[in-house]
Amino acid sequence: MTSIADRRSTGTQLAAFRAACEQLVGRPLASPTELHDFSVAEPEAFWRLLLEWSGLPWSGSADTVRTGDDVETARFFPDVTLNYAEALLAPLSWVDDDAPALISVHASAPDQRWSRRQLRGAVTGAADALAGLGIGPGDRAAVIGPNDGAVTVAVLGLAAVGATVSTSTPDMGTATLLGRFTQVEPTTLVLDRSAGPAVGAAELAVLLDGLPTVRRVVVLDDGPLPGHPGVPVDRLADLVARAADGRHRDWPRLPFDHPLFVMFSSGTTGPPKAIVHGAGGTLLEHVKEHRLHGDLSSLDRMYFHTTTAWMMWNWQLSALAVGASVVLYDGPVQGPEALWQLVAEHGVTVFGTSPAYLQLCEDAGWCPRDRVDLSALRAVLSTGSVLHEWQFDWVAEAVGPQPLQSISGGTDVIGCFVLGHPEAPVRRGRSQSLSLGLDVAAVDERGDVVVGRTGELVCRNPFPSRPVGFLADPCGSRFHAAYFADHPGVWTHGDLVDVAADGSARVHGRADGVLNVDGVRIGPAEVVSVLRAVPEVADAMPVEQRDPGHPGRTRMVLLVVLAPGAELDAALDRAVRRTLRREASAAHVPSLVIAVPSLPVTHNGKQSYRAARDAVNGDPVPNLDALRDPACVAAIRAAVPAADRPAAARRQPRRGTTSCAPGSPGSGVRCWACAPPSRTTTSPTWAAPPGRPWTCCAGCAPSSVPRWASRSSPASPRSAGWSGSPPRPASPSRTSWS
Repeated sequence: MTSIADRRSTGTQLAAFRAACEQLVGRPLASPTELHDFSVAEPEAFWRLLLEWSGLPWSGSADTVRTGDDVETARFFPDVTLNYAEALLAPLSWVDDDAPALISVHASAPDQRWSRRQLRGAVTGAADALAGLGIGPGDRAAVIGPNDGAVTVAVLGLAAVGATVSTSTPDMGTATLLGRFTQVEPTTLVLDRSAGPAVGAAELAVLLDGLPTVRRVVVLDDGPLPGHPGVPVDRLADLVARAADGRHRDWPRLPFDHPLFVMFSSGTTGPPKAIVHGAGGTLLEHVKEHRLHGDLSSLDRMYFHTTTAWMMWNWQLSALAVGASVVLYDGPVQGPEALWQLVAEHGVTVFGTSPAYLQLCEDAGWCPRDRVDLSALRAVLSTGSVLHEWQFDWVAEAVGPQPLQSISGGTDVIGCFVLGHPEAPVRRGRSQSLSLGLDVAAVDERGDVVVGRTGELVCRNPFPSRPVGFLADPCGSRFHAAYFADHPGVWTHGDLVDVAADGSARVHGRADGVLNVDGVRIGPAEVVSVLRAVPEVADAMPVEQRDPGHPGRTRMVLLVVLAPGAELDAALDRAVRRTLRREASAAHVPSLVIAVPSLPVTHNGKQSYRAARDAVNGDPVPNLDALRDPACVAAIRAAVPAADRPAAARRQPRRGTTSCAPGSPGSGVRCWACAPPSRTTTSPTWAAPPGRPWTCCAGCAPSSVPRWASRSSPASPRSAGWSGSPPRPASPSRTSWS
C-alpha cells in the first residue's frame, strides 16, 4: 500500500469539490465554515453538484433535488434511479480492476481476497442465482452471518436484484434475532455458519417457526445442509453453479429511495425499531463522508472493527464505491495487539475503532508504534461512544502523528452528523466538523440554538439519508414520535452535543443518560472521564435513582466494574468520592457506589442507560434480549439494596452528634460528602448558612474536607432560608449542562 509520504500531491478531494462549488456560485468558499454554510443555505445546488461530481452511475433527471423543505417528509431526487451494487462495483477508470478490493480475514481459516473484477463476478453469479429463485424488488431478506466476504457477496447480490436486506450477527441468540426479523417479514433467510455453530439445526428450526414468511433458506458455508419441513434449503454455491450456464440478468436501476437496508435501533426502550433506509440516500451520504470528510480514495485500504449488526458494516461496505479496498475480520479481539497487527499486516491506511478498544490498549500499556509497522496508516477513526481527551493524547504518543477523528451519527441516519475534515485541525476531545449539507445544531430545553454550550443534537434541514420510515408504521406515527415530537420541524437525534463557532463539535453521549439530581444536570461523561484517575475502576456508569428515603427526590447511583484484583472496600469508596469531588464538583459525588460484574451493553456495543436506570429503580427492563448480557440487569438489581444498607447506616447520627442526613430538622450539621449541595453556574463553591458550618460525618475522613467547607461566609440568597434542606439550585435556564 501507499505510504503516508507518497499520498497524492494534487490536494484533497474536498479541495477539488470546493473548486467546483466556487465555480458554480461565483464566490470563494475558502474556510470549512464557509463551505458548510453554502451547503445548508443552497441545498439544491449542493446536493445536485455532489451527485454529478461523484461520478456515480444513475439514470433520469436531477432537476428536482428535493420535494419540499420539511425535514420529516421531503424526498430527494424523485426522478433519479440507480442500483446500489452497481455503484459499488462498476469499473472505475482510475482503479486497477485486478488490484485487491476485498480482503476477508478469518480467525481460524486462511484469508480470502477478491480483486474488483473478481468481486464483481462473484456478485454477478450470486445475483443471477438469487434472481433464479424469484427474488427481486419487493422481497426482503434476513442475513445472519459474520463480518466476512461470503456475507458481503450475498448482500451485494441481493441488493443487485433489488431486494431489501437486513443483516445480523449469529451470536445474538434466537430471541433477539426474532425480535428483529419478525418485523422484517423476510421471504428469504440467508445463513453463514462459518464463524461458529451459533445457529445450528435447533436454532434454525426456532427461527423458521417464528418467521412464517420465509419461503427459502440459502446457506453460504460448506457445512451440512439443515433440513426443515416445508422450507427448501439450498447452498448458494450450488445455485451459482447451476445458474452459470444461463444468461446474466441486468441489474435494475430503482428509485432513489427504494428500500435497501432495514436497520435496528438498540431496542432498550421496547422492541427495536425497524428503520428502512433508501438506496440513494445511503449511497450519496456515504460517498460524501468517505470522499469529502475522510478523503478516502483508491489509494486507501479501510478496516473498521464492526459486526454485521452495526451500521458501520454498511458504512465501510460503501467504501467500495470510491475505489478503496476493504478489509473484513470475523474473529474475536483477544488482546490489545489483535487489531493493530491486522492493520499492519494488511497495510490498512484508515483504521476504524472505538474508544473502548483504544482504552483497552492504553490500560494494557501496549504501544502500537513500537510493536508493529504502521507506515501505511494515515488516519484513525473512532465511534460508538464518547472519545475522551486523554485518548487523543494516547494515540499521539503510542500510535503516531495520524489524526484521530471522532465521528458520530447513528443507525437512525446510517451516517454521521459530526466527523473528520481533511483541512481542519484536530482538537482534543472534539470532532473536526459538522457533516456537509446537514444543518446540525445544539438546542436547549426551549429549542433555542446554543453555541459553545451543551444541548440536544438536532438537524434543521432535510437530508438524503433520513430514513424512508419504519416498518409496521403505515401512518408514520411511530416515526414522528421518535424524531420529531420533541422539537417540531427538526430532526431530534437524542444525543447531547456542543457545537463551537468554528464548526467543531463534541458529543457528550445520549440525552437519556443525563442525570438531573436536585435540579442539576450532569452528563455521564463528566463522571466517567474523572474516574480514569482511579485505576481500580475499569468502567463506570452513573444513573439516576428515585431516592427511597426522600420521596420526590432523586440521587445518583454509580455503577462500577472493577479492574481485576480490585475490591470495593471503604478505602476505594472514599477514593472514588474524593476524586469526583476534587476533579469535578460535590454535585458529581454519588450517593451510592456499587460494584457490578458488567454494565448493560446492547448488541451494537452501546451502553444502555435506560436498562441500568430501570434496574436500580426496580422497574421492568423492556426487551432484555436487546442486551448482550441480560443477566447483568439482575445483578444490578440485587446489588442496590445490599449497597444501600451500609450507606443508610452511615447516614445515622454518630453517638453524641447530630444527624447529617439531608433535611434533618435542626441538625446544625450538614455533611458535604453524604449530602452534597447542588451546583449552579453562578458559583464554583457553596456557602454554608450562618452558624451551620459544613462538616463531615462518620463516612468521611477529615482530610478530605475541602478548604471552603468550614469557612464562615455570608449566605447566598438561595441558601439564606436553609433549615436543614439542601440549598436549591438555580432555575433550569441557568443550570449548567456540563
